[in-house]
Amino acid sequence: MDRTPYQENIIRRYYENKPEIMRQKLSELTTELYLAETPKKRAQIWKRVALAMKNLKIPEGHIDNLIERDDPALLATYIEKNLGAF
Repeated sequence: MDRTPYQENIIRRYYENKPEIMRQKLSELTTELYLAETPKKRAQIWKRVALAMKNLKIPEGHIDNLIERDDPALLATYIEKNLGAF
């Protein structure tokens, strides 16, 4: 399938900005974790967190540790300290 130059530009810019997009997504998911009312909902959000972190190539051990602790504050601190600037 051929893409137009406009479509190629959009795709290129997405990948150029992917780290910032994923960081923003993680910040939003952190907020969702604070607001989650059921354990099932929290588990679903943590799965999305793990996927976003894998997209950023964060070591699996870090991801597992954050999920195991199930602490949105810890996730927020991790994002701020380790992903604050790309």
